[in-house]
Amino acid sequence: MADCGLYDYQEEVVQRALQRENIIIWLPTGGGKTRAAVYVVKRHLETTPEAKVAVLVNKVHLVDQHYSKEFNPHLGRDYKVESVSGDSDEKDFFGRVVKDSDLVICTAQILENALINTEDDKHVELTDFTLLVIDECHHTHKEGVYNTIMHRYVEKKLKGERNLPQVLGLTASPGTGKAKTLEGAVKHVLQICANLDSAIVSAETHASELKKKVPRPKKRFDIVDKRPKDPFGDHLKWMMELIHDFMALGTASQLREVGTQEYEADVVLLEQRGVFERNRILAQCALHLRRYNDALLINDTVRMVDAFRDLESFYNSKSASAIDGTDFFLQGLFEENQTELKSLSGNALYENPKMAKLQSTLLEQFGPKDTSKGILFCKTRKSTNCLNDWVLNNQALQRSGIKAAILTGAGNGINYMTQNEQKETIKKFRNGTLNLLIATSVAEEGLDIPECNLVVRYGLLTNEIAQQQASGRARATDSVYSVVAQAGGREVRRERTNELLEELTGRAIRQVQQMGEREFRKKITEIQTEDVLASRLKDQLKVKKQSRYRAAEIQLVCRSCFKAVACGSDIKLIDNTHYVNVNPGFERHYKAGGKVRLDRHFEDWEPGRVISCATCSKEWGMEMKYKEVALLPNLAIKNFAMETPGGRVLGKKWKDIQFTIEDFNFTQYCEDKFPGLLSE
Repeated sequence: MADCGLYDYQEEVVQRALQRENIIIWLPTGGGKTRAAVYVVKRHLETTPEAKVAVLVNKVHLVDQHYSKEFNPHLGRDYKVESVSGDSDEKDFFGRVVKDSDLVICTAQILENALINTEDDKHVELTDFTLLVIDECHHTHKEGVYNTIMHRYVEKKLKGERNLPQVLGLTASPGTGKAKTLEGAVKHVLQICANLDSAIVSAETHASELKKKVPRPKKRFDIVDKRPKDPFGDHLKWMMELIHDFMALGTASQLREVGTQEYEADVVLLEQRGVFERNRILAQCALHLRRYNDALLINDTVRMVDAFRDLESFYNSKSASAIDGTDFFLQGLFEENQTELKSLSGNALYENPKMAKLQSTLLEQFGPKDTSKGILFCKTRKSTNCLNDWVLNNQALQRSGIKAAILTGAGNGINYMTQNEQKETIKKFRNGTLNLLIATSVAEEGLDIPECNLVVRYGLLTNEIAQQQASGRARATDSVYSVVAQAGGREVRRERTNELLEELTGRAIRQVQQMGEREFRKKITEIQTEDVLASRLKDQLKVKKQSRYRAAEIQLVCRSCFKAVACGSDIKLIDNTHYVNVNPGFERHYKAGGKVRLDRHFEDWEPGRVISCATCSKEWGMEMKYKEVALLPNLAIKNFAMETPGGRVLGKKWKDIQFTIEDFNFTQYCEDKFPGLLSE
């Protein structure tokens, strides 16, 4: 196996895959799972007649990474290797690409789209492949796209269909699925195995070599005392009390402690209650209380000025959209206290002590002549921006030679990165132009990031999988894994809990591995059979739910001002994805804002402008230009409430609705929009 440069422990974990078994390779971050997969794919292509391999990833940036760093360098000379993602033109001819290739690396969503598409150039079948490699396969659960694909696979298997591809899963940890007992953790591992129709393997004979190759970093807790006084936070809490009084909630509606995730959950439910009860005071106050609570959480995580700026930005966006006394009260409350809040946020005497501790942690590792590299993990995109601004404006950190940049998930909007920006940031980190990444969870999993001397977890409450993956980024000799947290805080308790869950995961995997082959297969088949039956029942209930009312019986009302703006029958579905309003009269209910810019191009449509309620400025969605002719409002149902014969209901996604939506008829639209066009 020298041609792929495998270590003995990698050779050990691929043996059953080379015998054409479905397996999950369980190796820690940095253990070389992808390189092991490259070897399995190579041997599969060499020994399998008419072999065709798909490597599936769950993030777009991993497509190019796997292609350019691993599969193409090792296999591109002898085989046709292609990479396809949502931002590449090849996705529109995926079926043809698969036919003409030996190996295709793509996002799982690309494959799923092709499985359900009926056009020859786009469609594929699972049986077109002889091997499926599933990266970060612990995501094969619940409603994830990996599980959608594998559910289709399992159904075919249970029907006795032949010629299904071999499956190779890769994971650093399947986790415990929130289980706290060995029995529950074993059940979760078996569920992952059942979903992937695979056994799970790990390094046993050569475990000592693996431990030497992937050393654990030195873990430490950098603890700070709670700040003795917090006048800025106290002032925010006083303002929240005034809003509570304005709502006149009464003793029956007790909210939990402000400045916590529990309080956030309470006000989310309070806003929903306000919408259901047509009580705009309740709904709007709840929305504003959530922003104050966000400010308290930011104040607890980063600087006071960051919290103030976030709240100020929110109210600046609201200043021109007040429509009643509730809006004027809420806007006026902030404006009356704006100067005081700004003054308090600038008082260094009461600054967040976590920032000083974080500074000392970074300065211990970095120096002007140092070659250290580190990743600072935090919870939100907002936090990454705040911390990056702090680093850039901190003289001590700048003197130490820290060159920082943000690394967050790709997407659309001011706080998102484009795919190219991600690639450029990682490239600069690899070549030393940057030495500190301030990152969200996007850097925990999958990304090919060089070994780090320092990994800092800052203000994070995550599960054991994320913790293990973050820890695995500190792979340099004598590296440090630091948890910066407040004394007695939830972060420390969660970190300790995750350590126990990591150990529990290992015990559960070993118990599953020790099962006899017959017992294991029996359990897997039982789980798969139950899942298929449950899925069929769920589909039936979904169809029943979505046909509960006729579309003409439904009214859509703005979630903010409660104005009725559309009928359910106005909504049509394009390409099983876009929900658009085709009623020309809908135009009078919305106003258009700035142009939406997306980091990719689409075959039949392009984005237009942001659209929002003409009455209250609540954002509703965006325009989409379909086939260069139809300019249609593309709506997000979460921004509306639905009046049904059974009462007012809410939906996070269109799949939650209780009426059937017809497909968009482009020909009919053109005839209605331009009468007589087709008869010319």
